[in-house]
Amino acid sequence: MQNMTIIGVFDDEQKFVSAMEDLKANSITIKEVYTPYPIHDVFHLLERKTRFTYAAFLYGVAAVIGVLGFLYYTSVIDWPLNFGGKPTNAFPSFIVITIILTILSITILSLFTFSIVARVYPGKTPKMPDIRSTDDKFVMVVDRHSSASAMLKENGATEVYEKEVEYL
Repeated sequence: MQNMTIIGVFDDEQKFVSAMEDLKANSITIKEVYTPYPIHDVFHLLERKTRFTYAAFLYGVAAVIGVLGFLYYTSVIDWPLNFGGKPTNAFPSFIVITIILTILSITILSLFTFSIVARVYPGKTPKMPDIRSTDDKFVMVVDRHSSASAMLKENGATEVYEKEVEYL
């Protein structure tokens, strides 16, 4: 899907955030922002919610159940060994390895989930409206609106231009 948008390029983080607040106050839709580093104010202004934390929690629950089930099966059912009269189902001995393998599982599964959702894979060419956002510029992609260009310039945009942007 392609459409014409207005792109504002900023040098300063504070001007960028104030432009976002001004556009939001005037009900102009901000499609996307590109920043060289994460800015928490931007996350709050975009008001986008993620379900990524729920997925990570479910991965953690599944990992705990899987690891404890595997440890129980290998230590108690498949190969029970008697070490000095200790019971084969000694739960405290499972705690450390369960924590470590749960963290490893959450990390790897979250990485795959993010890669699939963001459609990031090796060899993919990035689709960015202005490549300078990876260096030191703050880039905002806004719906075409009669007053959007003027608002961006008023709030300190160094460049404002129209471009046809392709979204996934």
